[in-house]
Amino acid sequence: MLLVANKGEQTLGIIDPSEGKQVATVAEGGVTGHEVIASPDGKTAFVPIYGNSGVGKPGTDGSTLAVIDIASRKLVHTIDFGHGVRPHCPMFGPKDGMLYVTTELEKSVTIIDPKTYKIVGSVPTGSEESHMLVLSHDGKRGYTANVGPGTVSVIDLAAKKVAAIIPISKTTQRIAISVDDKWVFTADQTKPQLAVIDTATNKVANWIELPDVAYGTATTPDGKYLVAALMKTNKVAVIDLKAMKVAQTIDVPKSPQETLVTPDGKMAYVSCDANGKVAAIRTSDWTVASVIDAGKTADGLAWAEK
Repeated sequence: MLLVANKGEQTLGIIDPSEGKQVATVAEGGVTGHEVIASPDGKTAFVPIYGNSGVGKPGTDGSTLAVIDIASRKLVHTIDFGHGVRPHCPMFGPKDGMLYVTTELEKSVTIIDPKTYKIVGSVPTGSEESHMLVLSHDGKRGYTANVGPGTVSVIDLAAKKVAAIIPISKTTQRIAISVDDKWVFTADQTKPQLAVIDTATNKVANWIELPDVAYGTATTPDGKYLVAALMKTNKVAVIDLKAMKVAQTIDVPKSPQETLVTPDGKMAYVSCDANGKVAAIRTSDWTVASVIDAGKTADGLAWAEK
């Protein structure tokens, strides 16, 4: 199943890709979830309830995380952070199985045991507006895109401390990591370019020129490509990671946000905020196979596979 955070209606959408349609929605019990992750066994969805504003903007401060059983399509638990933290991007640790969630207002990443639903730890990011998170495949490091400061924090997950803060731009958004953990990518929001961070040196090693300012990015499992949403021009860029340049662009519905590539690498999905659509793209020929109706202002995506 493909999961989508329908932030405009405070629901989790469940899409059956084989049918090419959203087959259910589940109320999140809060306003509103922007991102979602599925448990490794594909049974449970975790949706942090961020609040009713954008990053760095005034509004409500979310303080909970919705736990949804995918099979029964029900909200089964709510994890309470105890106060407003604006929880946003959830990721599962590849080695320890813990759930890592950015908690912006605490300048931290909170660690949750997904079996007990208990908060078991916290790692500082050393920065305001730590919005999105990726984890290295060996589970040793985390990287947060710090929007307003325009930086990336490198966090040592074992030592629970900041290893480095890397300057990128006045504003940066979203973040992805290469399959071999050598590169981290984040999009400059002031210029049409993508920062390529060398994880060995924790410095920007390269800039990839783009046709437009990028937003969400995701790597293909074979490590050959990075898929990037170009929000203003309603396109998706396919970046050749060997050449470090755009190979082609694909037209998609208005305001593409988040990108997700399936584990088998055959499909890329792109949520399109403005009209509640999800574009399904075949990676074999990089063409749009279908456009799926999701919910209002569809945003965060996750793949649930049993």
